[in-house]
Amino acid sequence: MRLAFIVDRLQSLRAYKDTSIAIMRAAQAAGHAVWTIQQEAIHWSPLHGVCAEAVHLEMLADDTDWFVEVDRHVVALRDFRAVLMRKDPPFDIEYVTTTWLLERAEAEGARIFNRPRALRDHPEKLSITEFARFTVPTTVARDGGIIHSFIDTERDVILKPLGGMGGSEVFHVRHDDPNRNVIVEALTHAGARTIMAQRYIPEIADGDKRILLVAGEVVPFCLARIPKAGETRGNLAAGGKGVARPLSPRDLEIAGTLAPVLAARGLLLVGLDVIGDWLTEINVTSPTCMVEIAEQTGFDAAALFVAALERRCVAAA
Repeated sequence: MRLAFIVDRLQSLRAYKDTSIAIMRAAQAAGHAVWTIQQEAIHWSPLHGVCAEAVHLEMLADDTDWFVEVDRHVVALRDFRAVLMRKDPPFDIEYVTTTWLLERAEAEGARIFNRPRALRDHPEKLSITEFARFTVPTTVARDGGIIHSFIDTERDVILKPLGGMGGSEVFHVRHDDPNRNVIVEALTHAGARTIMAQRYIPEIADGDKRILLVAGEVVPFCLARIPKAGETRGNLAAGGKGVARPLSPRDLEIAGTLAPVLAARGLLLVGLDVIGDWLTEINVTSPTCMVEIAEQTGFDAAALFVAALERRCVAAA
């Protein structure tokens, strides 16, 4: 199969840890042709439909020089067997515009994973509100009074914007924090931006667990991202240490409940974030941690994903 991956700039990807590269390597190992597309290259015309300049890669084992460019030319997205949307946030208007174009490509016959409508319909922070029985007390607002009332009630909270990633702009705020007013003002842009507030979960000290769902199947190992000393964020981008672990009974309860629901909506790959016994985020744009799980446990989630993709493509043929 010819597979196209919409990814960030190739030079910015780090092969020693990047899940997109792991999936591309697994796809090539399974006999498929790997192509990449940059978000800004996607365009539409009445003659050709949704197209993009695509780059055909030969994947290499070297983590420094991890690819060789074989060819490049403009291709209609419907001419690929599947297109995988793996562009990192921010989930801004350009990201939304890309999902509109990808949905048009679907109408022209392209197979897109994760489905563009599902990407739009599942904002990574807000989606947990559908599964509130698995979450700690949470509020979503841009009104400073509402946020401060929540802080006063819960006493110890996490504040974060809705569109970030990698722990960006995540604040741990206690009710008596002398900086709470300015933090709320800054995060909400003085009431112009909606944010999320959640009760602080002390079990973050034991790790922010990333649980992967592949086509409705729960990967049996998670990656617990343990904060470095003096931090409350476990994100690897914020210096957290990743430790692979088997799933706990509570992890399996949460993941087993969400997996079939999300798969039915066209979300082939999902990353759940669980702290302690509580669901905190549902990641659908470019879930990561496959490389670390494979290195520490031998479980190849990338190969599992490629096999699931093959089944979907055969079923749709």
